[in-house]
Amino acid sequence: MSTEDYLVKRAKEGLEERLAFLFPDEEERLKRRPEYDERLETELQVINQMGFPGYFLIVMEFIQWSKDNGVPVGPGRGSGAGSLVAYALKITDLDPLEFDLLFERFLNPERVSMPDFDVDFCMEKRDQVIEHVADMYGRDAVSQIITFGTMAAKAVIRDVGRVLGHPYGFVDRISKLIPPDPGMTLAKAFEAEPQLPKSTKRMKKLRR
Repeated sequence: MSTEDYLVKRAKEGLEERLAFLFPDEEERLKRRPEYDERLETELQVINQMGFPGYFLIVMEFIQWSKDNGVPVGPGRGSGAGSLVAYALKITDLDPLEFDLLFERFLNPERVSMPDFDVDFCMEKRDQVIEHVADMYGRDAVSQIITFGTMAAKAVIRDVGRVLGHPYGFVDRISKLIPPDPGMTLAKAFEAEPQLPKSTKRMKKLRR
């Protein structure tokens, strides 16, 4: 069985369980079923066409392992909560149809990008999950990553001024002196705009 077919199989089995839980009354379940079946089929087509069935299965596996081994897992966060396939696979515990969540925010063939589930694990047992994934797939295939955010020059002026307790009007006036050029830094701004050194001369902390 291919990875694509296995994903379809597990998703359809999972949806059966979810529908039985959501709609215990069989008559209501039959009435609501078409919209869930249609949504599931649409998502599966997109996931398989874009080549991500393995990703869903991997996330499904380590989340289920976590639950089976006493590691608390969050119900779902971010755009991934909009996937019915994820709900069927018990990656998330939020019914996207109930809350009108869009799958296209998570995965869209017109905006090609890697899908990325935001998963919250108990901080004290998070390392156990990482260790399991490394054992399961090989340490050479698993790594931890981090993202560093940077702030634009204008935002730096506003935030630092606020933290130092300077009046909003003063800080706003200085931030508006920053040239709007792409990639502008504070160092470049002080060279390009002669009013900046004059405006901050009496505020040594802000200039620092």
